[in-house]
Amino acid sequence: MRIFNGTLITCEGERFERGYVDFENGVITAFGALADAAPYSGDSLDVEGGYIMPGIMDAHTHIGISEEGVRWEGEDCNETTSPCTPSMRAMDGFYPFDTAISKAVAAGVTTVAVSPGSTNVFGGQIAAVKLLKRGNVEEMVIKPYCAMKMATGENPKRNYGENKGKSPMTRMATAAIMRDELTKAVRYMNKKEAGEDVYDAELEALIPLLRREVPAHIHAHRSDDILTAIRVCREFNLRFHIIHATCASSIAEYLVAEQSIPVIGPSCGPASKPETVGGSFATAGLLNRAGLEVAITTDHDVTPLWLLPSFAAMCCKEGMSEDAALRAITINPAKVMGVDERTGSIAVGKDADVVAFTGHPFHWLTQTKAVFINGERVL
Repeated sequence: MRIFNGTLITCEGERFERGYVDFENGVITAFGALADAAPYSGDSLDVEGGYIMPGIMDAHTHIGISEEGVRWEGEDCNETTSPCTPSMRAMDGFYPFDTAISKAVAAGVTTVAVSPGSTNVFGGQIAAVKLLKRGNVEEMVIKPYCAMKMATGENPKRNYGENKGKSPMTRMATAAIMRDELTKAVRYMNKKEAGEDVYDAELEALIPLLRREVPAHIHAHRSDDILTAIRVCREFNLRFHIIHATCASSIAEYLVAEQSIPVIGPSCGPASKPETVGGSFATAGLLNRAGLEVAITTDHDVTPLWLLPSFAAMCCKEGMSEDAALRAITINPAKVMGVDERTGSIAVGKDADVVAFTGHPFHWLTQTKAVFINGERVL
């Protein structure tokens, strides 16, 4: 398959005003300036002066587990029976026929992180999912455990302290629960490594986190919650990313000091609670200029996933550079999910997750011309 005759943005620093992408058996085989392309006799798509780019990605969604158009029947986002549920797997609650999926694909979205919610201090295992037209989630998931969901701030306090009268009632308790559960997991891991016959599903799920095989994705809006998350992760030598980061611009230097970790944000939804009052599309650009890579998120279903290109455009309007915004919805979320060797940019050998638009992806009149995932046309 060849897609050609449009501005090609690789999201790895290259741009070809009249470019092309070739792919075969689901893998990109060539790309570049159309004038330099070898003759091609297979199936082709002329984008007629539009744009060609990698599939759009969101590193933090609840699509498929917090279903569109239903109530509690399709709400499988938070297991609210305990503040510590790391053994929960998002893919076990994912519904491939969620009507929001086709809308997201129509906007050019090809890969997302599907995450448990932020009610629990430890929410569960996040999955990286390609939005293929499949009835079985196993055929859509490319990384069933790409990160561990954790949470600080108001959500755990509200669910347990306010609604149930149990811990955590305070931010102190949330941090204490983090430390307690991680300490238990360290001791459990040491016993297993010493050959003891032990099994605990919740602690077992934290071993990949402790071994730095997966990062923590930590829900945090307020600056103090972000700093608490950093402190706990430093104590246990965890890899981590901050989700939402609503007030992060005031403490950007502390995030930069943590090896310039990518931030998943900003929070672009309505100010539905005190900790989100400071939400702004300007935050992404401020963090990027401070030296941080950003992965823009919709937090679907808080805001619809199909709005992700529009959110990137709004971040540009408020000061983020175009290249940074494009990376923030492609290669940066791919890195956050740990799937950047497969997707997130146009490169030979990567999965053929390619989108063609009639115009610039950030323009409000642009339409999606075609979407390919693993070389399969899904739109």
